[in-house]
Parts: sequence; C-alpha cells; structure tokens
Amino acid sequence: MEYRGSAVRATMDGHIGRVGLCRPDKANAFDLAMWEELPAAFAWLSGQQGLRVAILFGEGRHFCAGIDLSVIRHLLELASGNACSARGREALLAFIERVQAAFNAIEGLRVPVIAEIQGACIGAGVDLIAACDMRLCTVDARFSIKEADLGVVPDVGTIQRLRHVLGYSVLAELSYTAQHFDGQEARKLGLVSQVHESPDTLREAVNRLAATIASKSPVALRGIKRNLLWARDRSVADGLSYVAAWNAAMMPGEDLRESLDAVQQKRAPSYGL
Repeated sequence: MEYRGSAVRATMDGHIGRVGLCRPDKANAFDLAMWEELPAAFAWLSGQQGLRVAILFGEGRHFCAGIDLSVIRHLLELASGNACSARGREALLAFIERVQAAFNAIEGLRVPVIAEIQGACIGAGVDLIAACDMRLCTVDARFSIKEADLGVVPDVGTIQRLRHVLGYSVLAELSYTAQHFDGQEARKLGLVSQVHESPDTLREAVNRLAATIASKSPVALRGIKRNLLWARDRSVADGLSYVAAWNAAMMPGEDLRESLDAVQQKRAPSYGL
C-alpha cells in the first residue's frame, strides 16, 4: 500500500506510516507539486486502518532546504500578474492559505507524527517539523528560520507553533537573525528531543520510538494528541475540563480492559484498530 506523487510518497508498515519528501536532487526544497502532494499523502495515510504513528522524513542527504525558487517566482507573479492590484493580492492570500493548510494536515493527522531530520532543515523545513509532535535529528543537522534573510515573515506555522516549544525570547532571536544552529544546539533549545551521530543511527532511533508508540492503545494515542493540541492554546483550567470530559466518554472502553488483562496475565496487550 502506498501513495506516490512526483515529490511526496507515503507507505504503511504494520501500524507505522511513513511520509517521505522525494526531491533529493533538490535537497527536498518545496516546489508547487510538493505543496499539493503533502496534504494528499497525509489524507491517504489518515484513511489507512491500523495507523498508530507516522514518520516524516526526507530522502537523500537533507530533510528540507526550504522553498524552491520556482515557488518564489510564482508568488511574485500572483501578486503582480493581475491588472487589479487588489485581485493580485487576493490570489496571493489564497495561495498562502493553501500552503498553510498543507502543513496543517500534518498536525491534523489523528496520530502522533515523528520528524526524522538530517542535513538541512531550513525555512519551510522548520515549518514542517513545527507541525510534528516529536523531532529527532543528527548531530550535524542544520536549522535556520530563514525568512528574515528573504525579506518576508514566516507564514506557515513556525512562529505560531514554536512559541510553545522554544519560548518567546529564543524564538524571537532565531526569527530576527535567521542564524544557523546544529543538532546539539537544537537539543539545548528544546526543538528536538534526541540527537544522533549519523543518519543510520537516527533512523534506528526513530524506528524504535515509532515501534514503542505503536504498541500502545490507539484510542489513548489519538486522545493524547487531541488533548495536547487542545491544551496548547488554552488555559490549564480549559485543558483540565476538556480532558475530564474526554476520559469520561472514552476511558471505559475495550483498550482499558485489554491493558488490565495484559498486566494481570503478564503478556503484551493486543489492541484493536
């Protein structure tokens, strides 16, 4: 089973989904096809029965080197290609909202998403990993919130999502300066949770993490993700109220019974879809 576009592919292996950026000769820079195919790949993955966790990776040496120059030219044409300046800007707004929706599809997947990062993770690459639930990288990975160097404001989620991860002051400095930092610094800042010496050891660690997550109750996994995202943008009181209602509705299910039986019988639990 797979989804295959010209720039993005998705596969299923047991309970684990994998979405790959497939322009290694262009360092997986985002072209127009990739913007369209990324949400299609995640939509395909969302429809696969048994999905419990997903991995997002880039083929080749780099995760994602940012936006392809062809996209920037397209943006300029949208803004200036209409005799009416308001209509040109309206077309540009529609494009920005479409690419925002492409990255929202990552966050909107009902199960956790792990970003596997090696090489360059620049600009749009940072937007991508910001929409993921967990981020692991190689020690020599290179990160940059690059938009200030291009004279634009990050508009696909980095500022909105990473303020909850890095804190205001750190995110402000990285955004204003467009400075580069490596995997070790990313770990210190809290952007990634693990750093590994090579792409091979990174891949092994990501696979282990995915396998551990996939062994858990799928109902619990989906509920944890929903509650993490709900609580992120709301008060503690709102988050507690929401999770109380969630567990009151969802806790007395077969997964809880299976978990208790497995503990008592000293075996691994076996969950349904």
